[in-house]
Amino acid sequence: MATIRLELISALRQAAANLRNGAYYAWGHHGGCNCGHLLQVVTRLSKEEILQYAHSGTGEWTEIAEEYCSVTNVPLGLLMSKLQETGLTPTDIHNIEYLEDRAVLNALPGGFRWLKRNQREDVIVYFETYAQLLEDKLLAQVPVESLFEPIGELA
Repeated sequence: MATIRLELISALRQAAANLRNGAYYAWGHHGGCNCGHLLQVVTRLSKEEILQYAHSGTGEWTEIAEEYCSVTNVPLGLLMSKLQETGLTPTDIHNIEYLEDRAVLNALPGGFRWLKRNQREDVIVYFETYAQLLEDKLLAQVPVESLFEPIGELA
């Protein structure tokens, strides 16, 4: 599972909100698919700009993620580095594109079920559940005692 970062949690929630609010969605479009929507939030690039960068490489996001080399300086590397900066690994990118991370699926409202990678509503619930799962893990790392430390004496 991804490294827990507030930027990733926020990006997942914003991508879900954008989809919920009617943003263009097409699973076969590098800029309008699952990873494309996350990239739109993280990079502030349009779906067309993401498509242009993605076409500098070959394959789908899962193949691009596997071929990514952090020392290259090609435009596609920029997109992959942005996803990795949020805490995602190539496996996470694959799981986002295909909606198949078992931890996320197990945490879905109503319990485990398989989602369809090309269904807007499934992407929305996956992104929202993933964000909540990461946030819960982040909060679990905060020592409870630190929440109750005195702030200072009141005047």
